[in-house]
Amino acid sequence: MREMKDSGIEWVGKVPKHWKCCKQKYGLTLLNGRAFKESEFLEDGKYKVLRVGNLFTNPIWHYSNLMLEDNKYCQKGDLLYSWSMSYAPFIWSGDKVIYHYHIWKVLIDDILCKKFVYYYLLALTEALYAEIHETTMGFITMGIMNNSYLPYCNLEEQQQIANFLDTQCSEIDATAEDIQKEIALLEDYKKSVITEAVTKGLNPDAEMKDSGIEWIGQIPKRWKIKKIKYVFNVTSGSTPVSNINEYWDGNIKWITPADFKTNDVYVFCGKRNITKLGLKASSIQIIPSNSIIFSKRAPIGSVVINKESLCINQGCLALVNKHDMKCTKFYYYVLSILDKIFNMLGTGTTFKEISASNFNNTCLQYPPLAEQQQIADFLDSKCSEIDSLIADKKRQLDILADYKKSLIYEYVTGKKEVLVKDF
Repeated sequence: MREMKDSGIEWVGKVPKHWKCCKQKYGLTLLNGRAFKESEFLEDGKYKVLRVGNLFTNPIWHYSNLMLEDNKYCQKGDLLYSWSMSYAPFIWSGDKVIYHYHIWKVLIDDILCKKFVYYYLLALTEALYAEIHETTMGFITMGIMNNSYLPYCNLEEQQQIANFLDTQCSEIDATAEDIQKEIALLEDYKKSVITEAVTKGLNPDAEMKDSGIEWIGQIPKRWKIKKIKYVFNVTSGSTPVSNINEYWDGNIKWITPADFKTNDVYVFCGKRNITKLGLKASSIQIIPSNSIIFSKRAPIGSVVINKESLCINQGCLALVNKHDMKCTKFYYYVLSILDKIFNMLGTGTTFKEISASNFNNTCLQYPPLAEQQQIADFLDSKCSEIDSLIADKKRQLDILADYKKSLIYEYVTGKKEVLVKDF
């Protein structure tokens, strides 16, 4: 057991006695990328412009032909840090690019190992998340980073820690990737079960006919095809002026597509409530419970059922049951598998949206009411089983993620020592 000492840094705690600590600005230099105007982005050009979204999940790239000073480019092997909206270190593995203003390039002193610093920044980011109030602050300042304390040991030990964490994290990531694949297979299976039930019914011996709709294909002979507008009363949402205080903090629930709870058929009511005055000002109708709320903007095609009366913003449509002549739950399942169809019907340049007209004129299958209920009951049971398996897989992912964070923290702060037998 190594002798430990107090680092004097709250999130770090104790470190080995031979380790040192310094403010980050004495070991690392942060270089800002270039601030681009929207008009400077090109659809094609000599260099890609690396933005925060490209480091995470956004596959859309902008380009530039600008010739800039060397420190505005990053190349393979450079250590980067995303400091706006989403926070994380990255070791860039692509070609030479111009990096955006919301990314720092991190230059490292000779006493530090790059990969060790990368793992240290992962641990530091977790500590910073606890301090940053994202409701009012969507970025980490350079001052916060420069004045954060960096615990470190000699270069040889740093390299041992980095090599050990490379191996361990690679194994954890591989296991997580396998679990993600299992989740994707379960979600595909769930979608296929829903598709089969809502288009073919539950009777394998039923006589079939051509629906005339490509995505539906063959349907039982007794079923009909109807446009959505003939099945539901479809209501559009609206939003009052946001800076008028008298319109908000009322007693009426008001939701947007961002408030949808995607792992539950019932909607998670939004964080804002609207007043009767706000309701009147924007001509919003109150949507009765047990209606289907549909997102006509990103994520286009998401659907939920509201369990209480509420109102919706302009990014939503509400499908209100007509005369109780259909099973709402059946159509929740029908609509839940049509996200690709609705995305193709969406239009717009700034953001994609499906118009109320295109939505209303979309054709759906219409079985007899008793059969709708039977299919909904079957899918409730079957999907519940699949969702339970998916939830268990996601819990496994959470456990792996927590273990990985803990492992990195314990080794970059010296709580645990890399031994020869670990390799």
